Amino acid sequence: MKAKYIILIVVAVLVVVAGLMFGLPLYNVWQQEMSGKAEMAKAEQNRKILVEEANARYEAAKLDAKAEIERAKGMAQAMEIENGKLTSTYNQYLFIRTLEKISDKGSLPQAIYIPTEGMLPVMNITGQQTAPPAKPN
Repeated sequence: MKAKYIILIVVAVLVVVAGLMFGLPLYNVWQQEMSGKAEMAKAEQNRKILVEEANARYEAAKLDAKAEIERAKGMAQAMEIENGKLTSTYNQYLFIRTLEKISDKGSLPQAIYIPTEGMLPVMNITGQQTAPPAKPN
């Protein structure tokens, strides 16, 4: 009886070993095939992402161009209005407002505006004229 169990165990071990000898190579082939399919799917997904990003950049560039065209139209209309219809007083107001905006940003420490003819800023407020720089020889 004991011999039967030993023979049965030996046969079972041989069947398992034979199954592994044939099964493991097949499993390795199947695993490599699945790994390759996974890599292909990943590469395809990455390609789709790149295409979508390129399409998004293209659409953004088209919208930027349209916005620039509209901005240019607005500037042209504004220039037409300013050149034909605005007074020098309004232009002085725009100049002062621009100085205020620059001053608010901190680009100018303090802006003091004194209206003059031609809207030229006064650079020397002490009343003394500065001598022109000496010419080098």
